Amino acid sequence: MDAATLNEALQNLTSMGPEIWQAFQETLVMLGIGLSAAVLLGGPLGIVLYLTQPGQQFANRALNGVLGWVVNLVRSFPFIILMVSLVPLTRALVGSTIGPVAASVPLAFAAIPYFGRLVEQTLREIPRGVVEAAEAMGASPLQIICKVLLNEARSGLISSLTILTISFLSYTAVAGVVGGGGIGDLAIRYGYYRYQTDVMVAMVLMLVVLVQIIQLLGNRLAAKLDKR
Repeated sequence: MDAATLNEALQNLTSMGPEIWQAFQETLVMLGIGLSAAVLLGGPLGIVLYLTQPGQQFANRALNGVLGWVVNLVRSFPFIILMVSLVPLTRALVGSTIGPVAASVPLAFAAIPYFGRLVEQTLREIPRGVVEAAEAMGASPLQIICKVLLNEARSGLISSLTILTISFLSYTAVAGVVGGGGIGDLAIRYGYYRYQTDVMVAMVLMLVVLVQIIQLLGNRLAAKLDKR
């Protein structure tokens, strides 16, 4: 790329500053709503999946089997198909199927079981002896969950949340293709349909930078919380 072409690309991107900023904000809205749903609903789901598996304090094979089946069912849907399948529900909940808030509905549905499985796997790594010691000291189930399980697994949970955030950042780009807005929408509308390669490259670089920042912050926080 010669200097003239580079200068033209920079001028074009500068003129698109407001649209790029709006796309960035829309991506954050989708990511924020999806991750909030994952933490608030997927976290407890993962705890229940762990506590109801065989050998645990609240072992319940039937409940664990049903929850596991539902989680696997939702996770088996490719995201773009899940978005289309949830169009009636999205319209009923937010009154529209276009925009970042509407796109957040299928994102939340995908994030909840995804994070639930990550939480379950993280809790499984806690030595059984730690839980048994808490039970022997007379700790209540709530105390075991809050002061033992979550406390021991906090570093792993942060790592799981980091993985989820990065994965769903790419999902927001897919959501943009079907009317969700955001960075993916901008890349497709300008970079693909209008053959503006500079916009496509800029959006990809923005996603790369976001991923690096998220991973760096996640690694540092997980290391800080690691009790080993």
